[in-house]
Amino acid sequence: MRHDTFTIAGRAVHRLGFGAMSLTGPGVWGPPKDRDACVRVLRRAVELGVEFIDTADSYGPYVSEEIIREALHPYPEHVVIATKAGFVRTGPGEWHPVGRPAYLRQEVEMSLRRLGVDRLDLLQLHRIDPEVPLEDQVGELKALQDEGKIAEIGLSEVTVADLERARRVAPIATVQNRYNLTLRGSEDVLEHCEAQGLGFIAYTPIAKGRLAAPGGPVDHVAEAAGATPAQVSLAWLLAHSPVLITIPGTSSVAHLEENMGAARVSLTGGQLAELTEAAAR
Repeated sequence: MRHDTFTIAGRAVHRLGFGAMSLTGPGVWGPPKDRDACVRVLRRAVELGVEFIDTADSYGPYVSEEIIREALHPYPEHVVIATKAGFVRTGPGEWHPVGRPAYLRQEVEMSLRRLGVDRLDLLQLHRIDPEVPLEDQVGELKALQDEGKIAEIGLSEVTVADLERARRVAPIATVQNRYNLTLRGSEDVLEHCEAQGLGFIAYTPIAKGRLAAPGGPVDHVAEAAGATPAQVSLAWLLAHSPVLITIPGTSSVAHLEENMGAARVSLTGGQLAELTEAAAR
């Protein structure tokens, strides 16, 4: 198996994936301005070697899943489609966790229909609902898994304690937390996932802020490596941990092609150390 892959739902997928949240309108609400362009982005992503696509029922809501089906169904055998349930949208930029078991079941059934599949490769609890016992939320996903409607179960925005509590109820395949070169508050979760052999999906993966500013460490390494700052940020993530899957998203083919170029960027040990050191300051 290639070192640059991680196995999900029985398939080894390249760890440079695609996040489909951008295939919607402003505020992750409503349809995108150019639906045809979003279809082209997805098809081009698969052409460029993307094997892991991450979406959610709340993106749109529902819009992202519908566009994925339009662009890629029937799905190539090597492509894993991951989705999420448990986060309700009530307007642009508004998010509310809802983890009632009946609601999670409804949304899984609807995602199956929208994506046009009999089984979801990876269903992630988008957020833990503090009003519902975690055991009930994960327990319902485990019931759906036992029924053959979910292949793997994942969690999103959790702590190590949350993860271990959930694992007492069901096998957990992945965690998805915000993580990049400059936002490393989930380092302990990543280390725990690595120790346990679980996948860690990093969303918002491209570093912004002081490290990526002109003349900053990312800019300096990018110039030396003949790459863009975005490519360097993604290449650092891929080198940082073998269980880390990164999901940059875009609605532009040109931006997609730039991001995918990160797979060809080979950072030296010194460059990796420089970036890691700078992030720790």
